[in-house]
Amino acid sequence: MPLTRLIVSDLRNLAQAEMRPGNAVNLICGPNASGKTSLLEAIHLLGRGRSFRTPRTTNIIRKGASKVTVFGEVEPLSGVASVPVGLSKSSDGSQQLKVAGEALSSTAPLLKLLPLQLINPDTFGLLAGGPKSRREYVDWGVFHVEHLFLDVWQRFNRCLRQRNSLLRQGKARWADIMVWDRELVECAGQLNQYRLRYLERLLPVFNDLLQELAELDALTVSFYPGWDKVRPLAEVLEQGFEADRTAGYTHAGPQRADLKIRYLGQRASDTLSRGQQKLVVAALKLAQGQMFTQSSGRHCVYLVDDLAAELDEENRAALCRLLAGLGSQLFLTVVDEQAFSGYWGGQEVKMFHVKHGIVSTAN
Repeated sequence: MPLTRLIVSDLRNLAQAEMRPGNAVNLICGPNASGKTSLLEAIHLLGRGRSFRTPRTTNIIRKGASKVTVFGEVEPLSGVASVPVGLSKSSDGSQQLKVAGEALSSTAPLLKLLPLQLINPDTFGLLAGGPKSRREYVDWGVFHVEHLFLDVWQRFNRCLRQRNSLLRQGKARWADIMVWDRELVECAGQLNQYRLRYLERLLPVFNDLLQELAELDALTVSFYPGWDKVRPLAEVLEQGFEADRTAGYTHAGPQRADLKIRYLGQRASDTLSRGQQKLVVAALKLAQGQMFTQSSGRHCVYLVDDLAAELDEENRAALCRLLAGLGSQLFLTVVDEQAFSGYWGGQEVKMFHVKHGIVSTAN
């Protein structure tokens, strides 16, 4: 499902930029601070409704402008007419989103129309960061394969908000909490099963890809559901009620789930080099993209920012070889275009140059 056109207005140093990407490899070349990453950020806005660099809209709007606007055309399936997508975010916090001319209030349709996989320096957070980024990683995949996931996830979070609101009052009785716990426990069980079912399919794909990138046989990945697996969640919540009431929030549940990634029994981020960590993260992202293709028959779009960072020539070549074999549309930012000229195995390569916020097509 390639992006066939991109128009960006007033995003950081990009006053006005347009590109017509190729269906395969798109190399975005230019010196540091030229606007290369901002182009990836624009695509991320179209596919996720938010920036991957900052949660603050004012940080991405060009100085002197009042809003940022991104427009794109997405080909959902081969041979199907492209779908126009537009998103604008204003400095006052307002947002407008349109898909095929229809105004939308939720970004969920974007996730389905333009599924993205991002590999950038911040994705090291999958290993070194807190559980939230790993939960989001798992739930992105579950969202695309379990059609009821979003509804169950929303129901669970509604129950969790009500439970936490009661806990914060400080005088909540167990009888008051139980009213919400019945549905919360039911939803938690469904969410946990969705996640486990997805990971059971994902991890073998991840292990195969990692073997092609690095010799890390001692690396293990396990799933923590967010509570003691030996006891039912209902029992855990009841026994933890006093601690929850004292703290003012719920300690156990799917909102505490985590993906434990270890090497030689220790956290992978503490034992692996930066280059090895990047290969592990890349394998996780590529595995998720392959899972998406297997389940939907469609392809993700890959955004890779500063691919050369942390990797020697051999590892760059190995990663590029895997990326080229995906059959997906790729957007990669590079400083030295010549360093990547021979890695793509006959795939069509389209080159874009960025300098001082101005984008030009090199071929």
